[in-house]
Parts: sequence; C-alpha cells; structure tokens
Amino acid sequence: MSFSDLLNHYQSNPNIWDEMCSRGEVRNHYKVFFNSLSHVTPDELGRKDELAKKLFMTQGITFTVYSDGEGIEKIFPFDIIPRIITADEWKVIDLGIKQRIRALNIFLKDIYHEQFILNDNIIPAALIHSCPNFLREMVRVDVPYDIYTHISGIDLIRDSDGSFYVLEDNLRTPSGVSYMLENRNMTYRIFPGLMPKNNVRSVKDYPDLLLKNLMAIAGRQTSQPTVVLLTPGIYNSAYFEHTTLARLMGIELVEGRDLVVDNAKVYMKTTAGLKQVDVIYRRVDDDFIDPLVFNPNSFLGVSGLYYAYRKGNVAIVNAPGNGVADDKAVYPFVPQMIKYYLNEEPILKTVPTYALENPDHFAYVFEHIHKMVIKKTNESGGYGMLMGSAATTEQITTYKKEVEKNPRQFIAQPIISLSSVPCFINGAITPRHVDLRPFALYGPDGIEIVPGGLTRVALRESSLVVNSSQGGGSKDTWVLND
Repeated sequence: MSFSDLLNHYQSNPNIWDEMCSRGEVRNHYKVFFNSLSHVTPDELGRKDELAKKLFMTQGITFTVYSDGEGIEKIFPFDIIPRIITADEWKVIDLGIKQRIRALNIFLKDIYHEQFILNDNIIPAALIHSCPNFLREMVRVDVPYDIYTHISGIDLIRDSDGSFYVLEDNLRTPSGVSYMLENRNMTYRIFPGLMPKNNVRSVKDYPDLLLKNLMAIAGRQTSQPTVVLLTPGIYNSAYFEHTTLARLMGIELVEGRDLVVDNAKVYMKTTAGLKQVDVIYRRVDDDFIDPLVFNPNSFLGVSGLYYAYRKGNVAIVNAPGNGVADDKAVYPFVPQMIKYYLNEEPILKTVPTYALENPDHFAYVFEHIHKMVIKKTNESGGYGMLMGSAATTEQITTYKKEVEKNPRQFIAQPIISLSSVPCFINGAITPRHVDLRPFALYGPDGIEIVPGGLTRVALRESSLVVNSSQGGGSKDTWVLND
C-alpha cells in the first residue's frame, strides 16, 4: 500500500466539518504537507509513530489521572499528523481571542471595584456573588497594570459550518502549553525539514514572551527582578508542565515551603540565605495560596502571601479571584460584556447555554437530554460531565438528582459535532474530533497569542471527549504564514 492509498481510504462524515477534506477533495492548505509525504510508505509512518511514543516515554512527557482511584502518571498520547490552520483562519482566532480577553479583564476589574455591569443589570448580581471563585478579599484591591488575566487558554471548537465557537475560558491556572511546545519538538524530530516547506509559524517564543511579561510587572525597581514558579508539587497532574516552563524560562521552581514572608515581603530560601521574590507565577489554586486568609489546612501556599500582595510587594500571576470570569455560568454573558465594555460585536461565537437553576431551562434540557451535555460550572478536565447521547437512563436519573440538589452548579449546552482532522491510528489515516486551546499572554505592552496552541484529539472513534484525563490525546498545531 502507498501513502496515496491511505488518503484514498479516508472517510470523512459529510455532516461534520472536516478540516482536511471537502467533498472528497483535500483542501489546499493540507496538500503541501501530504505532497511532502508522498514518498513515505505506511510502514515508515508506523515507525515514526512508534518513535514518537518512545521519545515521549523516555522524556517523561506525562500527565496524572486521578479518576482511576489512584494518582498515576500516563504518557500523553500524541498523533503524528499535524493539524493545519490557514493564515486567514488564524486571523479570526487571534482577533476574537484578544477581543474576548480585553472584555473579560475589564469585567474582572469592574466587579472587584465599581460593579457597573451589575448595577446596570447586564449580569445578575446574584450570579456573581454566588460564584465560589468570587473572592471578597479582592474587592478594591488594585492589581499591577490592571491585568487580571496574564495567561489564558481559550478552548475553541468548530461546528458543522466551519465557524469557530468559544467553548470555555480558562483563566485561573490554564495548563497544556508544555504539550504544545513538546508536540512541536516532536514534529521536528519525526518530520525534519517539513515545516519550512509548509511555511509554518513558530511557537518557540512562548517561554521568552511569558518571562518578559512576568518581569515587566515586578513592583521593585531592579534590572533583574526575581521570578519563581509556585507548584503544588510532584503529585499535581500538571507537574511536568511546571518543571518544563521553569526550565525554559530559567527561573526557580518552588513549593510553598521554599518561600517565607517577612515584613510583608516574600523571600525564597536559598543556600546563600533569603532572596526577595518579585513575581510569583503560581500554579496553585486561590483557596490554597495563603492559609492565613483562605483554606487554613493548606500546606501548598505561603502564610502572609496575600498581605504581601495587597501591599504591592509581590505580583501574583494570574491574579487571585479571576476564576469568577471562567465560571461556566458566567460564560453566556461574555457577548454582553464585549458589547458593554468595548462597544463591539463579538468576533467569535458562543455555544447556546442553559442555566439549570432556571426552571424552564431545567425542564427543556431534561426533555432533550440526548442532545445535551451537562457540565459542572467549576469543574475542568471533563470531570463531572454528562454526555446525554451516551448516557443510560439510570445515569441520567442519578445525574438529575445530583443537579436538583444545587442547580446553580450546573449548565447545559447542545452537543456540537466537533470538527474532524486526519490522524494516524492503527496504520490508517482516519478522522477524529478535535478542539483547540490557543494561549494568550497579557502584559503591559498588550496581548500576544502564540500562533498555534494545544490541539486535543478524541482518539476513540466517534467520541467527542478530547480531555487527556478521559482518553484523549494531542497533536502539533500548524499555523501557516500568508
């Protein structure tokens, strides 16, 4: 069998937007890539696939799954066929995400200060005040440069018409960027020389851009501010990412026990004594950053950190309390935010969303449950979710009782047929569903979005669940130049 035979056997669903094929024809932006592989045999592709698996294993590119009853590390599945996005498609994504982040950032400043959007009844005040991620401790607290969302991961999907929709806003401690970088490194290894031929934009500048932004928000007047990455430790599911980013930025990876607060200033313990810390890129949730103010049982944070932050002696990235903006119950109001704060029409679409605390919405959703997906408003990773099309009657009944206990914690959305892309699975090129998480960095000089992102793949046939914790994988994301 030749490589062209692999493509000839590719069967896309006519009711789903396939990013490679249109009516049986390969789209132009995929042709250059596949023409470059025309001399590669299926056996050679299989060897490249095995090489990728071995390299991921030896390099320890892993994530941790907790749902199996034990915290175990797994190799992150990687598909060798890149996802390719045209320059025109990326322009829409870039402009749409920047618009959305600007609005969300203004929203965060507003609700922690004047609350104009609540007073004007654009968003119900009760919705915000009932959000577990709304921190009353952040009310009237000024943050450096008024930036709350320094690092964002915005999840995008494509519907059957090819339009991009925002599925979720990840603003607290968004993860996945290390896999974006490692996926690109892997593509360089297994397909050397192909990226220049395809005119692919680079993603390698992400660590430098992030470090530049972190250093820029330091409050102390020094040419070399001290930046650290605060991790919960080796048992966290994203620990591989924490170590990778700290290494690439050339900063210290610390745990709470490595830091101490004295006279409202944060210091890092070193062999040469205490060293003042100016910026903390924290991968610890709000509730655990300071046991004196938040969870008193936390061993992950630093006692006194919140007070040092309020005094302006240390910057924390992302800002505490910004999780209220990525609450899934707040998500339906983002288009109104864009119009209210920016006086613009939203560039990216949002998925119709039903608040289950609304009795009419509740009734409608469970009447049409097999067309719906129900999510917890403050869960991530695919946990706590019910996919109506795949659920049994017993599962639906049990889940419904759970929703009835606290409907504020749940939203529902119609199941959208995610776009498909080609994947190399079991020796064949076959379509699988994907989403996309581009990463945006907001610094004093503005918003920069690395041209690419983490494409997550539902590796099981017909599955719409792309989360790694639920059996998904990832692939390299190519954004082409004009």
